[in-house]
Amino acid sequence: MRITEAARRLDISPRMLRYREELGLLPVLRTTGRRASRRGADGRGAAHRQFTESDLDAIRAGMELERRYDITPAALAFGLRVLTEPAVRAAIADLGRRTGRVPAGPVRALDFEKERALRALRGPRSC
Repeated sequence: MRITEAARRLDISPRMLRYREELGLLPVLRTTGRRASRRGADGRGAAHRQFTESDLDAIRAGMELERRYDITPAALAFGLRVLTEPAVRAAIADLGRRTGRVPAGPVRALDFEKERALRALRGPRSC
């Protein structure tokens, strides 16, 4: 189905559906069965994206997450970016540790293991 029908079935405007696509919140176009680019077959005009039921289900899932967690589409898109880009994930985790919102757990676990190894090297204590 074309964008106007997909938007109607999702109860949003075609403009909002395009915005969600720009943010990366729509399923990736597959090369089999649909064009992978926005160009037409002759390479000149824009091809119309065709939506499947599976695409609509994925879009609905994203919209439900936005409602459930009271976030914007842009916030959801950034969340996906954090999950898929290791550098972004590391930067956000560092900020979380600096602000005290993310515990520095792995460092403490390494300190515990280091202390345990040192005790083992010292051997048993005599009473």
